[in-house]
Amino acid sequence: MRPLDWIVLLGTLGFIVSYGVWKTRGSKDIEGYLKGDNSMKWWTIGLSIMATQASAITFLSTPGQAYEDGMRFVQFYFGLPIAMVIISITVIPIFYRLKVYTAYEFLENRFDLKTRSLAACLFLVQRGLAAGITIYAPAIILSTMLGWSLTATNLIIGVLVIIYTMSGGTKAVSVTQKQQMAVMMGGMIVAGIMVVRYLPENVGLGDAVAVAGKMGKMNVVDFSFDWNDRYNFWSGLTGGLFLSLSYFGTDQSQVARYLGGKSIAESRLGLLFNGLLKIPMQFLILFIGVMVFVFYQFNQPPVFFNEGTKSKVYATAHADELRGLEAKYNDIFAQKQEAVQGLVTALKTEDEAAIAAAQTQVNTYTSAGKDVREQVKGVIQKAVPDAETRDTDYVFISFIMKYLPAGLVGLLLAVIFSAAMSSTASELNALASTTVVDIYKRSVKQDGDPTHYLNASRLFTLAWGLIAILFATYASLLDNLIQAVNIIGSIFYGTILGIFLVAFYFKRIQGNAVFFAAILAEAVVLYCHYFTDIAFLWFNVIGCVAVILFGFILQGLIGKRKKELVA
Repeated sequence: MRPLDWIVLLGTLGFIVSYGVWKTRGSKDIEGYLKGDNSMKWWTIGLSIMATQASAITFLSTPGQAYEDGMRFVQFYFGLPIAMVIISITVIPIFYRLKVYTAYEFLENRFDLKTRSLAACLFLVQRGLAAGITIYAPAIILSTMLGWSLTATNLIIGVLVIIYTMSGGTKAVSVTQKQQMAVMMGGMIVAGIMVVRYLPENVGLGDAVAVAGKMGKMNVVDFSFDWNDRYNFWSGLTGGLFLSLSYFGTDQSQVARYLGGKSIAESRLGLLFNGLLKIPMQFLILFIGVMVFVFYQFNQPPVFFNEGTKSKVYATAHADELRGLEAKYNDIFAQKQEAVQGLVTALKTEDEAAIAAAQTQVNTYTSAGKDVREQVKGVIQKAVPDAETRDTDYVFISFIMKYLPAGLVGLLLAVIFSAAMSSTASELNALASTTVVDIYKRSVKQDGDPTHYLNASRLFTLAWGLIAILFATYASLLDNLIQAVNIIGSIFYGTILGIFLVAFYFKRIQGNAVFFAAILAEAVVLYCHYFTDIAFLWFNVIGCVAVILFGFILQGLIGKRKKELVA
């Protein structure tokens, strides 16, 4: 990186951390530390909710997802606005009336301690794993691109987050996330403008969209129904609704964002703000990924985007084989480039016959290029058996490092670091809150004073931060990072949501029934994950419905048993 990039990167990160520590200094009790003294305005809540969900994985992996698979991932969020309305109407008033610190306190009031503890533990496992991934995801990519060690990159991200999260708690998280969202969205918009500017002179934005459409990348909505298809209208609307209900209604990393609102109205407005802007935001990020794809139709892309892994192969006996495939890939691209130019010309003339002929040529060369890339991945597996051969997470960062001018590289790296810090801070704060309120204060030490619980919250923030760094350091790269986080969430969220829906709407089902129903439901979800091809979004529906069905069945059996004993 050039000196200007370092100045922009370090200046941005230093300002965010310093501002967070200074603005939220002086928390004196657990009320201020975990709920920010209920002082948050709706726009702070809304931006904080968006920043919590928009991790570094969003900005690294989503453009790569679009590069490979087009726009259809946006359907994942179709259920989110509906979920925001439901939570605003039903969940927020209950949490405010009970004056809870965490979502799981409500479950003990409704059921019993063991059900509260089960839900809290499911959250701690799920979010604890996710916290490690949200550090690891950007760290492994940034370390590869910048030449840093993975351990050092993990420590930089983790320690920066721990500093201001320990200092100011929930308020520090929410306050810093406003600056982080400004950096993130500003940086992405600049990147989008630059990639369009880098297209050939005869290719405007409309031409780029038309080319992307003919190459199958503008597939925004798919109404076909397939249980095994991860992203279509039905899985997004249904599975996405259940996932969003669970994530925003029962996940403490999100619940804490709106529990700190000045009033029910402020919290509702914050959630609705997120519901209105989240889909356009994801659409924009995916669209930038599609524009990067179009850019690489006119500019030679690497045969494999992870240059660090490629360099390892060059140091083995398979180097010549890789070089031969790379030369073959470049030859195919040169022919494809002419075909793409022909497609642009045909689109401008609106000659359907010429468009179809050019599209056939482009598809032929595209298929040939994919075949070579698969062969390259085979060589990588032979040369470096433990290397990850999926490189889509490196597409966007590779473009940034190679093509953007000085200053903008630093800004986009600041976007990635800011996103990692914002989501990780929310997770550590939520993990500490849940550990203290639902486990430590309830089951370990019930007679501590406010200062004791404040110090315990800070210590648990530090402990979870160190656990996340440790997990990140020893984790191995998962398939696609944004999918990995969503899969982990889907395995647990459905069950947690089922417990809460029973608590809210099915008064007949009591603690013992819902407790064992949740255990059975989680077993069903794990079976679906490991032994079926059902798309992960449906796990949210399956887990939720299973808790409700098993709850009714078990409550009936328990009620019947009680009658027999009485008789």
